Amino acid sequence: MKIVKMVESLADDEKKLIYMCNVRPILNTRALFSDATESYRSPCEPKPNDEVTLRLRTGRYNVDNAYVYINNVEHIMTKVESDYKFDYYEAKITVDENKIYYYYKVRSGNATCYYNQIGATQELNPYYNFEIIPGFCTPQWAKGAVMYQIFVDRFCNGDKSNTVLDDEYSYIGEHVNQVKDWNKYPATMGIREFYGGDLKGVWDKIGYLSDLGVDVIYLNPIFVSPSNHKYDIQDYDYIDPHIGVIVSDEGELLAPGDNNNVNATRYKDRVTNKANLEASNKYFADLVQYIHSKGMKVIIDGVFNHCGSFNKWLDREHIYSSSKEDYAAGAYETYSSPYHDFFKFYSDQWPDNSSYDGWWGHDTLPKLNYEDSKALEEYILGIGKKWVSAPYNVDGWRLDVATDLGHSEEYNHYFWRRFRDVVKEANPEAIILAENYGDSYNWLHGGEWDTIMNYDAFMEPVTWFLTGMQKHSDEFRQDMLGNANNFFGAMHHNMSRMGGQAYAISMNELSNHDHSRFLTRTNRTVGRVAYAGAEAANMNVNKYVFMEAVVIQMTWPGAPTIYYGDEAGVCGWTDPDNRRTYPWGNEDNELIAFHKAMIKVHKDSPALMYGSYKSLAAEYNLIAYGRFTKDDAVIVIVNNSEEERRVKIRAWEIGLTDKDDVEQVMVTFDGGFSTERLGYSLPGGCLEIGMRKTSAVVLRKLKW
Repeated sequence: MKIVKMVESLADDEKKLIYMCNVRPILNTRALFSDATESYRSPCEPKPNDEVTLRLRTGRYNVDNAYVYINNVEHIMTKVESDYKFDYYEAKITVDENKIYYYYKVRSGNATCYYNQIGATQELNPYYNFEIIPGFCTPQWAKGAVMYQIFVDRFCNGDKSNTVLDDEYSYIGEHVNQVKDWNKYPATMGIREFYGGDLKGVWDKIGYLSDLGVDVIYLNPIFVSPSNHKYDIQDYDYIDPHIGVIVSDEGELLAPGDNNNVNATRYKDRVTNKANLEASNKYFADLVQYIHSKGMKVIIDGVFNHCGSFNKWLDREHIYSSSKEDYAAGAYETYSSPYHDFFKFYSDQWPDNSSYDGWWGHDTLPKLNYEDSKALEEYILGIGKKWVSAPYNVDGWRLDVATDLGHSEEYNHYFWRRFRDVVKEANPEAIILAENYGDSYNWLHGGEWDTIMNYDAFMEPVTWFLTGMQKHSDEFRQDMLGNANNFFGAMHHNMSRMGGQAYAISMNELSNHDHSRFLTRTNRTVGRVAYAGAEAANMNVNKYVFMEAVVIQMTWPGAPTIYYGDEAGVCGWTDPDNRRTYPWGNEDNELIAFHKAMIKVHKDSPALMYGSYKSLAAEYNLIAYGRFTKDDAVIVIVNNSEEERRVKIRAWEIGLTDKDDVEQVMVTFDGGFSTERLGYSLPGGCLEIGMRKTSAVVLRKLKW
């Protein structure tokens, strides 16, 4: 043909020019990006009737059209801005009171690609679409906040006069005892042994926590309770004088062999005497005020699914009915108790009816019977309000076994909606943070919880990748160790199920009171204290793998949460061994210095506090990801292998170009850590770096 002959007659340079002018660009899916941060959804937490700007990033000159689908209705987007590497498209919508689902679509020539919370995909899965919940607002102070969990009895003994005494009362068939050696490991069945940690001890260590960089203190249960863990509450209205203040201390201890707590008159005076109870509440109010004066917040533990058999509403031990104070009869004691319908009974065996419903069959943990008692519902809602209000002014609740509350999921949702309304009305900035194992999607729609303890999208993926261990140290899996694809797959799936608002403030823990200490998991050994012994939890641990975990913790989206003593090198199998005392005077000072330095890295960077997140590399035993805002960017690389390796990271994916430099602000390695600054250029927008074995590095964009 004539056209072919004309082209053939052209010079080579002319042929290349024609080719370049007519070729269609390959769709660069790695350039596509959007999320729920302010940079890509503004406002990120809109109220009804707000105008919301949705933004999508694409490769520069890489797409022909961009669309956002709002509830499956197509809206064309407008290119509003370009920079060295990217184009930015926007669309504006006005929201009403209804939830909105949305996703993006781009076209480049004949190529089409979708983008939702899971990233760029050829096949759209609505399961992962973005959501806007008008009116759902989470506490701004919690975004990126560094939290510190304290199991009070094991943290610090500041007041020797309030400690539980030997033979003070009987609990689960045996007398309680006071541990005299602070460094003793917890007994296998150690729920009735007390080390003496108290709120005065917390007060005494506020300076230490402030110096460490802590923003929020989360206290395990602090209400009156017969156990050291206090998840069996006997009085929701009062702080336990054993960790608070004892001003009246009269009565007798139990005689040997006597398990009748009616005779535990010293105990009854301590926990039923209003002078002690009111003094302890006042002390707690003063403590919270002091913590606030230091710029920190306080979260307390709410155990509302069940109470304890010692509870004044049940009074199985006859503690309240035989005390000197005026208390109503318990539901265990008599059918006519005003608290009768607070519990579900399976027979009419009064007096002393032991046929009540126990959580998972435990008679020490009576399940609260909300559906049959409006009075109980209102009472607990009042408790929710009381402690976030003056004079206590705590900054939120952590909700124990939150999905178990009630006898049906329908009631569970109803209760938590009411709980949120009551708490947020009293204190709009209070956080509602729930414990749940598994998918929490149905509770994170803006009307119930703000966020969760982040097992699925943090603790578990980090533990499997770095140690190959299950979080209780009950299983080791070689196929999970170093499995980067599993790490990112689990993270992205579960983060998308939480939604951007919830995971931005999620409690990201490596250890806590229900699981083995992370440092123990680094020994890759299956064990529990009952058969392995406590000392085995300290053996063959690798604190440099632990440092890798802390680097991830302090650079991942959410609120990094330290379990007391982790920063000091405390080990331990799952509970009760994970509840060892804080080792005052015997701390691992290198680990404390490292935590302090890593917290500073976290808090110095807006990108790490509240910026966007993007995975950058996934290889066997190696992960890399970025955090970024418009003006800040951080690259994190973790090499969990026993070998050195050299890696190339696409830094341009988080907005860095060959005109930028990055600076090492933290590196950990087999032997220690360093904050020595070391600069890197980014030729072609890529970072090439050598990684030592068992190492992690944090690099931040240099500002000139």
